[in-house]
Amino acid sequence: MRKNILLIDDDHLVAKSLERLLVIEGYDVITVENSRDVLDAIENKDFDLIISDIRMPEIDGVETISKIRENYERRGKKQIPEIFITGYTEGESYSKAKGLNTAGFLYKPFDKNEFLGYIAKALGNK
Repeated sequence: MRKNILLIDDDHLVAKSLERLLVIEGYDVITVENSRDVLDAIENKDFDLIISDIRMPEIDGVETISKIRENYERRGKKQIPEIFITGYTEGESYSKAKGLNTAGFLYKPFDKNEFLGYIAKALGNK
């Protein structure tokens, strides 16, 4: 059974590159490039994994993941694994992200095999 992944990244090139890689690897992927569209996405589809950039305009990835968790809890859905991707290693958002206890935390640029390994582990495939 194919796994559904929600990919959140405001950088169009990064988002499309990762989406293409994940589709080639056999995942179904919904990509959103801003946090405003995330709640619509999770209302309309069940996901097995969320991958989110941290630094995004308006609503950052930390707040986005927190809102997703609140939404799932309110609807009685089980929490799903999340992986953060970021090009930054400092700042308040980074500190908060480290405290969320997600399934993974990758620094851009990352190796594609490392990325796929984190995904497989988060989905229980390794």
